[in-house]
Amino acid sequence: MKKVSGTQYFLLALSAFAGIGLEVVLAFGIEPVIYGAPIKEWTDLQAISHWVITCILWGAVSWGIIRFAKKKLDFDIFQKGNKVAVWQWLLIILFIIGSLCLSYYDWGGSKVLQEFYANGPVKFIFQYLYYIFETILVTLILIFGQNAFEKWFQKRNIPYGGIIVAITWGIGHFFTKDIATGIVTMISGLAFGSVYLLTNRDIRKTYPILWIMFVF
Repeated sequence: MKKVSGTQYFLLALSAFAGIGLEVVLAFGIEPVIYGAPIKEWTDLQAISHWVITCILWGAVSWGIIRFAKKKLDFDIFQKGNKVAVWQWLLIILFIIGSLCLSYYDWGGSKVLQEFYANGPVKFIFQYLYYIFETILVTLILIFGQNAFEKWFQKRNIPYGGIIVAITWGIGHFFTKDIATGIVTMISGLAFGSVYLLTNRDIRKTYPILWIMFVF
């Protein structure tokens, strides 16, 4: 097993966050010039093109980070975690319910239904494909942020990764969305970190749970 520093893990967490930031460059820098209109005035085809390009970029960044961690740090994010106990599943369910209630309150109803009616079936499909890749990068911020702080402080029962997600991905929404969305996203980030620990750091369990919490 290679000796890895917390700084190396933290840089990967920041790399994942920078990957998310590529969309900002696209949406507010490059594409408005190409399309001749700001993001709120894009056609359906332009919006779909944006999501497709973003997914390609995010997929490439995610693949690069995962591959680098495996080859250079000898860290396999797909390593199976210990069996999740009943009490852990009960807490996870409570986090999911809490997340769904927060989303319902924030959106004034079902987020999924509102986005479906607002976008129509075609745009809806591409937007939710986009969410799949966004959740991947958020999960990478969480995992590598958690490992970094565990290396630095030698404590494994604190959801450091969730704090990092709240600070990066969460605060980022204050600038790209609005204050309310930023607050909700920060709360979600903290919850994500707790879920990761409750699944015993098993990404195969963590990722689908986080996707449900984020999307619904």
